[in-house]
Amino acid sequence: MSEARARRGQQGDSRMGDVAERAGVSHGTVSNFFNRPHLLSDATREKVAAAVDALAFVPNDAARTLAKGTGNTVGAVLVDIGNSFFVDIARGIESAAAEAGLKLLLANSDVDLQRQNDYLDLFDETRVRGIILAPLDGEQRGAARVRSHGRPVVFVNWPGDPAQSCGVIVDEEFGGYLAASHLIGLGRTRLLYAGGPLHLHAVADRLAGVRRAVSEHAGVELEVAETHSLTTRVGRILGEQLADRAAADRPDAVVCAADSLAVGCIEHLVAAGISVPDDIAVTGYDDNHYAAESAVPVTTIAQPGREMGVIAAGLLAEEVDEPATHEHRTVVLKPELVVRRSSVR
Repeated sequence: MSEARARRGQQGDSRMGDVAERAGVSHGTVSNFFNRPHLLSDATREKVAAAVDALAFVPNDAARTLAKGTGNTVGAVLVDIGNSFFVDIARGIESAAAEAGLKLLLANSDVDLQRQNDYLDLFDETRVRGIILAPLDGEQRGAARVRSHGRPVVFVNWPGDPAQSCGVIVDEEFGGYLAASHLIGLGRTRLLYAGGPLHLHAVADRLAGVRRAVSEHAGVELEVAETHSLTTRVGRILGEQLADRAAADRPDAVVCAADSLAVGCIEHLVAAGISVPDDIAVTGYDDNHYAAESAVPVTTIAQPGREMGVIAAGLLAEEVDEPATHEHRTVVLKPELVVRRSSVR
């Protein structure tokens, strides 16, 4: 082994005590450098940074976590990073976690229950301080298992359990009500709600809001078209089905349960020579980033994803830091209508 290689190996094995000795500071000061740098003066930070660099020191977070039984890392498992709504949630979690002095490990379950549970188990095994979970619909057994090990789980885009966990959600029923009320206010009287499967709680809640808006206005009709998914491809199929109907038999407004569905539907309607919004007005849901950039910008219901992430991280930090006084609760936020050219010229 060359002398240079041996020296690099020795440097890589440097311990925190070596850093403290080289910088002329205490062991606690070096610990603060990595975990609470704001407590140190600029001059002290520079001395420790120089020693760390000279010794090529890398802190062993895993070892510290195992020794203490805890660490300063939290995990987040999100259902679909391909959806910009969940990207916004992730950004909110990351921002709030950093302010609380916590590091974030982010995982994408990619709409796969087994992957979701695998990531929950992985974060549990690595002894993160807590987990934020934006889950698939259904019974949350994986989260319950993690909680049974004493690790807090905060749900986002899913309600918490008053006895066991916190949650952050958006009022989906109100979102559907906003979309339908907007279209009815424009004089549309034959509405179609498209989305599915209807057993998904968000899709069902949005439909409930649409039904409420329709029930408040005499002479307004509602048709429901359940889809097997909320993709752009399924939206194109929906648009094709509408275009094949006689003009007198078509709805004059479509409330889509997702922006992707709305974009696909609009694409096919326009290609078939049907004007959006003159012939058929269309709304989406989620305010995904591409909704504003499609050929016909989509009127949509915006969910405050970043705010949801910030609140979820705050609830987790509160439960981690103050477990004795923490009270589980579900925070409900209101969505907002964003009007674009798919409903109003």
